[in-house]
Amino acid sequence: MSALIPKIYERLLRTHGPQGWWPADSSFEMMVGAVLTQACTWVNAERAIAALRSADALCAAAIMAMPEPELARLVRPAGYFNAKARKLKALASFLMDRFGGDPAGMSQVPTERLRHMLLSVHGVGEETADDILVYAANRPVFVVDAYTRRIAARLGLAPDGAGYSELSALFAGAMPKDAPILGEFHALLVRHAKQTCRKSPRCGECALVDLCPTGTATREALTPG
Repeated sequence: MSALIPKIYERLLRTHGPQGWWPADSSFEMMVGAVLTQACTWVNAERAIAALRSADALCAAAIMAMPEPELARLVRPAGYFNAKARKLKALASFLMDRFGGDPAGMSQVPTERLRHMLLSVHGVGEETADDILVYAANRPVFVVDAYTRRIAARLGLAPDGAGYSELSALFAGAMPKDAPILGEFHALLVRHAKQTCRKSPRCGECALVDLCPTGTATREALTPG
């Protein structure tokens, strides 16, 4: 199955083109976006980021200085705004304490150590930590999200119930150890899942249909006997 993964990447890149992820003007903004997009559409996360930008609050020091109720008001478009304000405070505190507020300081920390540090921050789980690692810290890790799980299951790449680490290692192990490529692959899977491999898949429009047991079965079921 691992031999199939580079072919999937190539097909998706040819079909959808480069995605230009992560859309952010700074590493800190990217990290904020990774928190705000939890259980939220990217459109609404962008609205919250725009509110923070208007308030000149897209740096760790500004987040730390801002009263939590005011921060919650600004990130309200992203939903769960009180919880996300606390998470952003925790993330800003982590950056201030460990790196003087500058995400560039993360470059001096080995990847596994940095991942462990990120996972110790309130509100940062495996997916958010790996988002930060690949898109803000340029580390060759693979992000697993609900879209990855959906496509992997339909392609038969991993058994049902495969854990985060198993899926991340499967994709990362089959690709070059290159952060931009792994980040691009994750972005392409998100695009493909939103556009084509939806909850109700559009197999007739799918560039992966000939590689996909689910798509093949769907196509055969629709073919007149």
